[in-house]
Amino acid sequence: MTSTDTHPLAGKVALVAGGTRGGGRGIAVALGAAGATVYVTGRSSAAGRSGLDRPETIEETAEQVTAAGGLGIPVRTDHSRPDEVRALADRIAGEQDGQLDVLVNSVWGGDPLTDWEHPLWEQDLETGLRLMRQAVETHVITSRFALPLMVGRKSGLVVEVTDGNTARYRGSFFYDLAKSAVIRLAVAQAAELKPHGVAAVAITPGFLRSEAMLEHFGVTETNWRDGAAQDPNFAHSETPAYLGRAVAALAADPQIMAKSGRALATWGLYREYGFTDADGTRPDFAAHWAENLEEQYGPLGDPL
Repeated sequence: MTSTDTHPLAGKVALVAGGTRGGGRGIAVALGAAGATVYVTGRSSAAGRSGLDRPETIEETAEQVTAAGGLGIPVRTDHSRPDEVRALADRIAGEQDGQLDVLVNSVWGGDPLTDWEHPLWEQDLETGLRLMRQAVETHVITSRFALPLMVGRKSGLVVEVTDGNTARYRGSFFYDLAKSAVIRLAVAQAAELKPHGVAAVAITPGFLRSEAMLEHFGVTETNWRDGAAQDPNFAHSETPAYLGRAVAALAADPQIMAKSGRALATWGLYREYGFTDADGTRPDFAAHWAENLEEQYGPLGDPL
C-alpha cells in the first residue's frame, strides 16, 4: 500500500471557511485524515468567542486535523469582512507558494437568526437580511479572494455546504433562500471555473448530528441514540465525519470535473465512494425519508 492509498490528499492544501464546528469541523478533520494541510477559519477562537457564544474553537479543529494525519492551521477570520478574507488568501498564497487545492465554504452561523414560526411578512426584516449576509455573502466574499489561487494553477475544487439538494421548500423563508442560494453559488462558480479546470459542487448532509444538535436532545455522542425517544428521525442521523469523508472523497476524485455544477448529498456519495460514518454505518436519510416521511411531507424531489 502506497502513501497515496492511505493519504490521497498528501501535498494538497485546503481552506475550510467556517471550520469551527459541525459540518465544517467534520470536513476539515477528514481532509486532514487524507493527508491535506488545512487552513481552519472562523470567528470562534481561543482568543474570543463569536456572537454565537459557543465553546468550540478553530484551534481545537486544527488540532484534530493534525491528530488525524494532516496539518491544521487555525486563522481567525470574519468572512463577512473582505479585508480579513483578502489577508487570509494572501497568507495562504505566501505560505503555500500560491497553492490552494480545495476551498470549502461552510460558513453558516444562522441558527439564532432563523424564524421557524412566522411567514415572511411577519418576520423581522433586519434579522432575515442578517442571515442572508452571514450565510451567503460570506461565501461570495471568500470565493472572490480564494479562487484566483485555483485559477492560477488550473486545478482545484470548491465545495459549497448547504442543506438539501432539491428545490423543496425548507420551512422558513430566509433559511430556504440562503440554502438554495448556496446551491446556485456552486452552479455559477462551476460555469465560470470550467475553462480553468476547477470544479465547484454543493453538498448536503442528512440529519446532521452536530454539537448543537446533541445539546438540543440532551445527549452526547456516546449515548446519542437516546435522543430518538424525542424524535425517531434522530436515529437516522449522521456525524459530521460522514460529510467530511464525502468531501474528502470528492477532493481525491481525479474525475471530479464530471460532477461540477451539481448538488450532491452524503446519501448518494457513500454508494459511489464506499465511505462510512464514524461508527462504520452508512446512514441514508433520503431512503429514510422515502420510507417514513414522504407520505406526510411529500417527496424530497429530484436533485438540482
